[in-house]
Parts: sequence; C-alpha cells; structure tokens
Amino acid sequence: MFLKKQLRQLCTIITLLFISSFASASTLLVMGDSLSAAYNLRQQDGWVSLLENQLSQSHPEINVVNASVSGETTQGGLSRFNDLLATHKPNWVILELGANDALRGYPLTQTTMNLEKMVEQAHDVNATVLLVGNQIPQNYGKRYTQMFFNLYKDIATKYNIAYLPFMLENVALNKDLMQNDGLHPNKTGQPIVLQNILPYLLPLLDNTK
Repeated sequence: MFLKKQLRQLCTIITLLFISSFASASTLLVMGDSLSAAYNLRQQDGWVSLLENQLSQSHPEINVVNASVSGETTQGGLSRFNDLLATHKPNWVILELGANDALRGYPLTQTTMNLEKMVEQAHDVNATVLLVGNQIPQNYGKRYTQMFFNLYKDIATKYNIAYLPFMLENVALNKDLMQNDGLHPNKTGQPIVLQNILPYLLPLLDNTK
C-alpha cells in the first residue's frame, strides 16, 4: 500500500513537471522568403536550421518554426500571417520579406503597408518583432534601391521594433559565399548570415516577458 502511494506521488510529480515544461515553451516564428527557406540547399544547411541547432543548446525552451517560402512577397506573407500566428502563437517573429517585391518592381508603398500590417498583427498577439532589411542590385535605379533600403528603417522607427539593416553583410559581395545566381548565400555563407542575425535576435530572446 505504501509503495502504491509513493508511485502515485511520483507519477503526479512527473506529470506536473511535464505540464510545467510544456507551458513554459516559447515559439520563434521565421517569416521570410528564399533567403530564409534554404533555397537550393538542404534544409539543415540553411541559417534557420543552424539557428535552431544553436538554440537547442542555449535556449532549449524555444521552438523554432520556419514559415519561409521561396519566392514569397509581402502580399503573400500577409495572406498567411494571421493563420500562422493563430496556429503557433509565437513569442517572437523574425520578419524577412520584401526583396521579391522589389525585384518585381512592385510599388514600395504597398510593400510598406503589407509589412506594417504584419508588424501590427504580431503586436496584437504580443509577439516581439525583429525586422530584417535587405538590398537589391543597383541596376534597379539608385532612387528605387535607396527607397527600398530605407523603408525598413522607417517601419522599425515607426513601431519601435528591432531592426537588422542587411542580413547578407560580408556575404553578398563575396562570390565564395554566394550561389551562382548572385542572390542567395551558399552553404558556406549560411553560418555568416546567422552570425549577422544573432546580435539582434539574442537580446530579444533573453528579454523575458
């Protein structure tokens, strides 16, 4: 009888520990395009998978969800975003979209509106946002490329959110780190992309709500 009581108590403790562990789990949602979707690479070689591996050691309570889609525009991202927020209930969102809008010559006013709506939707569910900026080739015209680059900073300032100006710093102009298309980092470049992101991301993760 005494042994049965001890076993019941032990089962109760294990159950409570499991529930506590589950309840304390947090989610990081990555919302990006091909730059975050390991384009032309194995998924495990992309920077998001590398981030997940690193966080499994330093922040094991954080679950990483990569909702990035190659070719995604801000309009496509916006159309999916609310459902993703409802499904995953993220604590943090890395928002890396817009390059495909610019490469297709879409109006930057629309790109800005779409990104702002996603920031607002993330804030509505109390998710902290890291906005990741980008650059496009100069052949799109100096004025357009500068306006595109600046729109991310303007959004970050408007909403007072964390902002990484360029995730491909020290990668984009190095042929040894880029794929043949000149737009996407290769396997060797992915860890450097991650190192560019971490100084902006880790302070957000460590700032416990």
